[in-house]
Amino acid sequence: MSRSRSTTSPARAAPVPVGADGTDPGSRSVERPPDAGPPARRRPRSRLSAGVLAAGRAAGAREGLEWLGRPPESRASLLYRLLRLVARFLAFGVFRFRIETSGQEHLPPGGGYLLVGAAHRGWMDPFVVMHALPAEPRAWFLGSGPSTFTARWREVLVHRLGGLLPVWRGGLGIDGHVASARAVLANGGVFVQMPEGTVSGPPGRIGPFRPGAMLIAIRTGAPVVPLVIAGTEELYLGKHMASRVLPATSARALLGDRWDGTPPQPGSREELELAKSATLALEGVLGPEVMALHPRTVDPPERPRRLRDRLTWLFLRPGRLDREDP
Repeated sequence: MSRSRSTTSPARAAPVPVGADGTDPGSRSVERPPDAGPPARRRPRSRLSAGVLAAGRAAGAREGLEWLGRPPESRASLLYRLLRLVARFLAFGVFRFRIETSGQEHLPPGGGYLLVGAAHRGWMDPFVVMHALPAEPRAWFLGSGPSTFTARWREVLVHRLGGLLPVWRGGLGIDGHVASARAVLANGGVFVQMPEGTVSGPPGRIGPFRPGAMLIAIRTGAPVVPLVIAGTEELYLGKHMASRVLPATSARALLGDRWDGTPPQPGSREELELAKSATLALEGVLGPEVMALHPRTVDPPERPRRLRDRLTWLFLRPGRLDREDP
């Protein structure tokens, strides 16, 4: 393990429905202008069946702050610090994982920022994120409820420990996630998102980002810290992983001359289009960095990969895991 610290706005549009992933469900396929560049990449198929999601919603699934039932704290409790030590012992002592991390000098002091990580390829990603961050201020992840709460005890533990604001894909809407982000930021915490929205995808390259993260960035105006993650697509004893914190940016900086900073009407077509443009710009920031960092995590073919299947799937819900290019 090593840790080196190395214009004028358009006219307001009528509101449009926005799904929980930040997309417009009525216009998932729109005609592209001639100068829009290459067609968007296909998103990997969801690992969770429609039946799993529907069952959760039918059972009264709650998201975000409603599920948490308390303000998201930024102070690290004694329980959190203890379990953090246990997790580090298991990861580095028992599984002998190695995580190289750098760029911590780019973290804004005192919290109150959005962290966007990619490539998201496995259950170790949240631990890689936490390894790159100090224990305080606390990191709060916008994460999949059905993927995490595969047993009742896991939901009880996560609720007690904190650090997760669950999402049920399929649409309880973006507004609740914005409220979750604002609560975390107001308390000086770090709001973490992985905009690919799935652990499926090719190793060493990012998949298409969903625009929800940039919608939240536009509405909150908070700094955005990109985090490069590599090497989590498969796990085995002694696996090498890496992360790199990139300089903080913002939705305004990512959009440049395309936005004068005037907040668009929430839920409007203008807001959604700005979020999509900022998302493409963020892909342009993280994509090359992931490709550059990933080779550092690749072991030679002759290296033993002991317990690979067991460790790769240790905390992943059974389902499709697509490693092909989207």
